[in-house]
Amino acid sequence: MRALSSYTIPMNLSEKKCVACEGGIPPLAKEAVETYKKEINPAWSVIDNVKIKRSFTFKDFVHAMKFINQVAECAEAEGHHPDIFVSYNKVDISLWTHATQGLSENDFIMASKIDIIST
Repeated sequence: MRALSSYTIPMNLSEKKCVACEGGIPPLAKEAVETYKKEINPAWSVIDNVKIKRSFTFKDFVHAMKFINQVAECAEAEGHHPDIFVSYNKVDISLWTHATQGLSENDFIMASKIDIIST
């Protein structure tokens, strides 16, 4: 475990579960985002400290859709749903927490789980 201010970040985010967020909870501070970012695949980009995004490329449309369906199943189980865009064999995924209007630990948990699905 790594402590950062009031955050305790497990070394393996994929073992955590997303927790429902309520309004009024602030988004992660830039320092926390940078720390969480180190725990996921470096292919994820932080966009304006509000979203994280990653692109995936597959052999063809069928493989892209299989991936999307696995991500959808995981997202439903976690109760945390990414924005997914598909163009033939390319899939772009964005994560952010609507309730906080920015990033939360849930986004990094989902990113970690998506990283596993993509391997």
